[in-house]
Formats: sequence, structure tokens, C-alpha cells
Amino acid sequence: MTLSCRIKGHIQPFERVLALEELKVLSEGSIHPLNGDEATATLFSVSGRTSAGLLRDSLAYWHAVGDQDKDLTSQLRFEATSVVARNGLAIHDMPARVRELVPQKIPSKRTLRYATHGLHEYRGKFFPQLVRSLINIARVPTDGILVDPMCGSGTTLVEGRISGRASFGLDMNPLSAFISKVKCKTLEFAPTALIAAYDKLHQALTTGTSQAKWGHSDSLPAKDQAYLERWFSPVVLGELDRIHGAIGTLDRLDIREFFLLSLSNIIRRVSWQKTDDLRVRREIKEFEQGEVTAEFLGEILASTKLVVGFLVERGSSQLGNFDVRESDARNASRQFPDLVGRVDAIITSPPYATALPYLDTDRLSLIYLGLLPRDKHRGLDTRMIGNREISEAIRQRYLAAYESGGGSLPSQTRELVDRVAQLNESSNVGFRRRNMAALLSKYFFDMKAVLEQSHSMLRPNGTMFLVVGNNQTTAGGELVEIQTAGHLQAIATEVGFKALPPIGMEMLASRDIFRRNAMPSEQIVRLTKGQ
Repeated sequence: MTLSCRIKGHIQPFERVLALEELKVLSEGSIHPLNGDEATATLFSVSGRTSAGLLRDSLAYWHAVGDQDKDLTSQLRFEATSVVARNGLAIHDMPARVRELVPQKIPSKRTLRYATHGLHEYRGKFFPQLVRSLINIARVPTDGILVDPMCGSGTTLVEGRISGRASFGLDMNPLSAFISKVKCKTLEFAPTALIAAYDKLHQALTTGTSQAKWGHSDSLPAKDQAYLERWFSPVVLGELDRIHGAIGTLDRLDIREFFLLSLSNIIRRVSWQKTDDLRVRREIKEFEQGEVTAEFLGEILASTKLVVGFLVERGSSQLGNFDVRESDARNASRQFPDLVGRVDAIITSPPYATALPYLDTDRLSLIYLGLLPRDKHRGLDTRMIGNREISEAIRQRYLAAYESGGGSLPSQTRELVDRVAQLNESSNVGFRRRNMAALLSKYFFDMKAVLEQSHSMLRPNGTMFLVVGNNQTTAGGELVEIQTAGHLQAIATEVGFKALPPIGMEMLASRDIFRRNAMPSEQIVRLTKGQ
């Protein structure tokens, strides 16, 4: 069978590499460019045994398989639902009209926030199409098992569910686990049920007295109440409580959690936290009565339309099962003992070494939603992989552990840690710089534990992908590159993985509030487990 396949426009060079590889794997045949070479062609002929329908349903980076409008890939149609949702169609008209409008609303640029992927801002999230293509490249069976042991906002898990695979995730950050759980669960909603819940919530918040306080923040521990009062005006806290109370009147827990996620997504914007600063910095802003409610109503309208559009287009296709747990990737096999030796692919984007203050970024949502009291933040942050806040005593403990166990790390990794330590010791640096060698050693020990757990969970010939950024530090006045991807690949080979050539990813301009903190370069590290 020979088929014509059209690649998407607006894709980056590394995405073209993935596009061609996924097509070769799924077609089980040969592909030939028709209007240029592999680096420039937009049309390819495919000779293989795979049906056109399977390719249309599975491919991530392709526009169409065939020549007609009806031959659009499912992925492109999914992305088009986000355009439909944004372009003025009334929410109550969406169930009847989405599928008709999708072919007319094909995105004219890269579209990453379709389905439930766009429900909550999240620093460091990776691209859903990337995950889908890696599922294809790894040859994960349609009834296969995916794991993301550091699942963040759930990109791997959502794509796994949509593709029908069973998906399992872990994350130590309670907000991350909550976001992932809600995004996965929302894929099961009936569009009409979600619209009805939206209508009820909208009515509750647009009728009656807007000054009523429903008391949620008063139910939190006293220290958390005091903390919130330092970061929100009384007007804002009152409105947040009224919104929280209105959400509480909805009948279904899973739908309440969907709207609580929307509430979480506006909390930072209506606080006195400086919006685009990852550090804990206050900037007093005035909010008028009703402004927070209006912000929330806009948020839930956009989120509900986004999800409804996708659910209508996708229809009743089978979803994969999922399980998300608030736990540690270093204990993955203990959390999921039944998966040991059975996982087809692990796809994850691990934390970068000392790059982000993860819990500080999320602290207002964690406290307000009651997910983690403020007095528990420091203890959890210390245990998290990639953390950068430590005391002098902990620094000494990390260095002692490195001195006694550093030989278990690859030579190139030891050389990096030793160089940073020597440069900082030879100059008068501040406490944060002096911590860097200890933090780097702890990061690589932690990631070695994650890789050991991942190796044990994969089936023979299973695949692991690490989407990881390289970064840099200044030590003793000298700029030192931290080639994280190369270090993790070296550690993985010592754990027992076979490394395949990595794929470089140029960083794309981010649209979210954390764009200033994007890593300068990323790579896809590819690992396989032997027989």
C-alpha cells in the first residue's frame, strides 16, 4: 500500500526528525520525499503494511494522510478544537458544532494547549506532541504501559490516556500531583455534564451579593491564614472564599476539582506576588470588588470551552487507565510493585539541577487549597530532586556523602563537581555559590536512584526518554557549563541502560509567565533496557 503523507507546517528541525522517525516506525515500510529532500519536503510517499486509518489516528507531527480534507490526522483535529474554543462559538453551541468547524479552524502555528494540556500554567512543562511521537517511536503497544516518575503537570499521562495506554505518574509536589490527576480525570467527562456544572457555577457567582464571604480561608491553620493575609488583600481573599464556596455546591467531586484547578490558576495573578518573578517577591496591587470573580469567570469559560471542544471531537474512543500518586520517583517500584519489569516506556522531563524554586513558585496555591501547610514547605523542598535551598549542616552532609560515595558517579560527573568546588573554594563567594558543588552531587545521586528504579520497572527492550535541559553556573568568577543531559546519559549506562544517540532540541520562545527562566538548550536522552 502506498500513501501520501503531508507533514505539519510550523515545526522545528528537531520535530521534523521525530516526525520522520515516527512515520518510519508506524508505517513499517519505506518513506520517500516528493517535493524536496527529507529536510525540506512537505509531502512524502509511504510504502508499508500499516493502514491509513492507523497512521491518521497515531501520528503527532503530520497534517494529513491522504489527499482530502477528511484525511486530516486526529492530532491536527485535536489541536483545531482549541482554535474553535477561542473563536467566539457560544459554549452551549459547541456539542452540536465542533466537529463541523474543526476542518475550518486548522491552526496556523504550533498549538500546544489542546485537550486538558492548557488548564494550568506550569513551569517546565514539555510539549504534548513530543510525548505522542515518543510513544510511537518506542513502539508502545496499544494496550501498553507508560510511566512518568516525575510527572509535573501530567503531559505524558494525558497523552498516554488519549492514546489508550495505561499511564502511571508520581510527583512529590502536591500541586503537581493534583494538576495531573485533574487533567487525566477530566478526559472522562461528558461535555453536557461539564457545561451544566459551568452554568450552575456561573449563576451562583453572578447573582446575590458579591461581598459574601464563605469562610474557606478561615478553615485553614492559623499560620496559613496569617501567611495568606500578607499576600492577598482582604477584598481578594473574600472573593476567593466566595468562589471556593460556590464550587463546593457542585454535586460531583471530580467536577469540583476541575473548577478548583481553575481557581488555582488565577491565585498567583490576584496576589501580591510579583507575577513574573520566581523568587518570593511582593508587589502591592489594588483589586476592586468583583475583579477576582470576573477573572475567575473568564478562566472557567476558557477552560470549559477548551475541554468541551476536545471531548466532542474525540467522541467515545477508549481511554487508557491512569494512576497518579503524590510520591517520590526514587521509590517508584515500591509505589507500583505490580509494574516492575512490565513497563513499555518511561517518558519524563526531570527537574534541572538547582534551576527552579519549585515549591516557592506554587506556594500560594498549595496553602490556599489546603494541599500543603506553609510550615511543611521547607521540609518537602529539602527532599525534592533539584532543590537549591539548603542549610550549612545539610551542605556538609551532602559533601560527606559525595566524598564517601562519589566513586559511584561517572568520571565526567565527578570532574564537574570537583571543579565547581575548587573554583568556589579558591575565591570569596557567597553562601549560595558555596552550596553549588554539594547541590550538584546530591542532584546526580538522586537522578542515579531514579534511573535505577526506572531500569527495574521497564520490561526487557523497554525504552526511557529523558527530556532535560543543560544549564550553567558561575564558580569562582568562571562560567561553568552543566551538560546535564550528557551526565545523565553517562549515569544511565553505568546503571545498565544502553544509550542511543540523543536528539538536540532548540528552546522555543515560551508564552507562559516563566519564560524568563527557560533553559538555554534541551536534549532528548534515549535509553533502552537490554533483554
